[in-house]
Amino acid sequence: MTSLNAELRVFYEARQQQIPAEVRQVMQRAGQELADSGQVDRALTAGERAPGFRLPSVTGQTVALEGLIAEGPVVLTFYRGAWCPYCNIALRALQQHHTDITARDARLVAVSPQIPDESLSLAEKHSLTFDVLSDIGSDTAKQYGLAFDLPDDLAAVYEKLGFDLQRVNDGHPRTLPLPATYVIDREGVIRWAFVNSDYTKRAEPSDIIAALDALS
Repeated sequence: MTSLNAELRVFYEARQQQIPAEVRQVMQRAGQELADSGQVDRALTAGERAPGFRLPSVTGQTVALEGLIAEGPVVLTFYRGAWCPYCNIALRALQQHHTDITARDARLVAVSPQIPDESLSLAEKHSLTFDVLSDIGSDTAKQYGLAFDLPDDLAAVYEKLGFDLQRVNDGHPRTLPLPATYVIDREGVIRWAFVNSDYTKRAEPSDIIAALDALS
C-alpha cells in the first residue's frame, strides 16, 4: 500500500505544474518563512499535558477532550480545512485506517478552524465516521502552539484561488493551524506527536497505529 506521504508527494508534483510561477514563488516563500519562524518548536510535543477543549461537531454535539479520554486514548488531528486538497487526502487516509484505530479502543477526532456547515460538506463528501470539530478562531490550536497567521501576499493568493476563508472561518481568514496529529493517553498526556510546518506532509497512519500500540 502506498504511504500517505508518497500519495501527497505525487499530488504535490502534479499540482505544481498547474500553478503559475509567481503564485508558486509566493507559496514557497511563505512556507520557508513559516519553517524558519520556529513555530514547530513552540508546538506541544510528547510528554506534555494536552489542553482540554469543548468544541462543536458537524452533527451539533459538543465534544470535550475530558469525555473522550475517559473512554480511552485519543488521536487528535488538526487540519486547515475542506478547501485544502492535502487535508482531504490526509483525512481520507485516516478514514481508511479508522477501524484499526477503534480496534485499539481509541477515538479519532479531527479539528479545523472552519464553521460546522463547511466541515459537514467534507464529512459528507468522504463519508467520515469520526468526529469533525470546529475550532472557530483557532483558540484550541493556539493552546497547542499550532496557530499562525498567513502573510498578506499568501492570503491574497488564496483569495484569488477562490478560498473564501473570511466566510468559512467565520471572520478569522488569516489564522490556520500547522498540520499536527497527537496521540493522547487516558491521563491526558501527549504520548506521540507529529507537527510540521509543511502542509503537504502529514502523520502516517501506520505511525499513529504504532503509537497506539506502544500505549499498551
